[in-house]
Amino acid sequence: MSEQPLGSVIQGSLSEGLEIRLYPDISVEDMRVGKFLVVQGTRSRFFCLLTDVSLGNSSPRIIANPPHPDDSFMRDVLAGSGTYGTIELSPMLMFTPTGGNSPAVSDTSLGSFQPQTSADLELLPVKTIPSHFSQVYEACEQDFRMVFGWEDDPTRKNFAIGQPLDMDVPICINLDRFVERSNGVFGKSGTGKSFLTRLLISGIIRKQAGVNLMFDMHSEYGWEAMKEGKDVSTVKGLSQLFPGQVEIYTLDPDSTKRRGVRGSQELFLSYNQIEIEDIRLIGRELGISEASLDNANILYNEYGESWIVQLLNMSNEDIKIFCTEKQGHAGSIMSLQRKLMRLDSLKYLKTVCPHNYIDQVLQALDAGKHVVIEFGSQSNMLSYMLATNMITRRIHANYVKKAEYFLQTKNPVDRPQQLVITIEEAHRFLDSAVVHQTIFGTIAREMRKYFVTLLIVDQRPSGIDNEVMSQVGTRITCLLNDEKDIEAIFTGVSGGGSLRSVLAKLDSKQQALVLGHAVPMPVVIRTRAYDQKFYAEIGATDWRELPDEEVLAAAKIAKADLGF
Repeated sequence: MSEQPLGSVIQGSLSEGLEIRLYPDISVEDMRVGKFLVVQGTRSRFFCLLTDVSLGNSSPRIIANPPHPDDSFMRDVLAGSGTYGTIELSPMLMFTPTGGNSPAVSDTSLGSFQPQTSADLELLPVKTIPSHFSQVYEACEQDFRMVFGWEDDPTRKNFAIGQPLDMDVPICINLDRFVERSNGVFGKSGTGKSFLTRLLISGIIRKQAGVNLMFDMHSEYGWEAMKEGKDVSTVKGLSQLFPGQVEIYTLDPDSTKRRGVRGSQELFLSYNQIEIEDIRLIGRELGISEASLDNANILYNEYGESWIVQLLNMSNEDIKIFCTEKQGHAGSIMSLQRKLMRLDSLKYLKTVCPHNYIDQVLQALDAGKHVVIEFGSQSNMLSYMLATNMITRRIHANYVKKAEYFLQTKNPVDRPQQLVITIEEAHRFLDSAVVHQTIFGTIAREMRKYFVTLLIVDQRPSGIDNEVMSQVGTRITCLLNDEKDIEAIFTGVSGGGSLRSVLAKLDSKQQALVLGHAVPMPVVIRTRAYDQKFYAEIGATDWRELPDEEVLAAAKIAKADLGF
């Protein structure tokens, strides 16, 4: 328990929260939205989030005739009695010791509780509120450990994701709970979503909570990426931190080679692997109408997997003859043909592939490897959406078969490893217009039925379908300014109204609001730095910096390949 109380409860309700009057010697300027505070009741301890700060006074006459700015004596006289500060608290959890007979508690004093493992704790949802004049304290390290656990807890796969705003104490998320549902990392551009995502994936790899499939649109996860800020420096990719555990596949081998990425493997897709669902997803990018998609079904029924190759080789006369025989619309099919010709610009699409690269990715995942798929120069939205959907659909189908086989045998050896699929620009896949027809909407709605979940990275959560957002288990949200985006974050969250002000007051860098399935209560954090200290803490000791002469040699080889 913190030594000095900050104030006492003067009024409140279970639905609206608690109003606290601060003591005269407590500065209202030290009370910041998002702070974690503790209210000591008679029998229970209440863990609360500070949601609002305000000023109060005992008489309107004080406001009508305020003291002169130089009159510090009068301000001191009024402080605490005539003028005072108040804060609003939202109770999130409560803990009631079971008494001195419990092995988990040394005596009946709340302050003396010393948990040995997370099994010693039972934090309950708030069903009541503390009485009048209950004392309010700043949370201490023990309080944070009681609520958020600790990273070396032997009973749980906890991972420190950051620290409170005003303390040097780790805030942990439960990775077992994190991976069992789809999750989201949200925030406007430049708030550090990519670094936060890399941090979370590092935790999943380090704690072996699942396997990851990352669609790396901007080539930021697998190998080195530029560090945010003015200094021209880089941060290490996942394959450098976890050598031998992360495999990089590239849809643009030339771009990957220029960046000096080592150990990457090529990945190609064929026209025969494209289905109507894939075309429907990119229909907006290509400008394909519903009538053209209806006629695409006629082509697919006739030619099967080779329908696109057949269509692209047809002349206008061939199309007219086909439509006469199969009752298609010649104009729609000709329009579809013109639009699909844009796919020729995608480097990774081949008429025929030498072998099935998606099966190769599946084999890596089955072996417990984490896979990063880089796009390089193929990172335009058309290319990203097509490849991501094609690969994910086949991997999900494979996991459905595995899950069904496991349900049949009930043998733990047959249980599929939990798979987390990371997608960026997620609103493009989960928009209300297409979400019910894409594999990503299916995965988001299935929860963890087939052991596949999503890690959604997006700056426009308002563009994601409400039904999908309500299924997002844990939401890690950096600064958002748009009211629609803020409203979307709290879709399906009870008591979200009190947290809106918390989200709107975040700093633009290294701060996030974490709430949902993987944490016991919402909390504002300073995100953990992704730096040399982090590399050492996660135990990535196999990685070594290249000597300067090797760096220069690698640069010369890259230049020679480019003809410089």
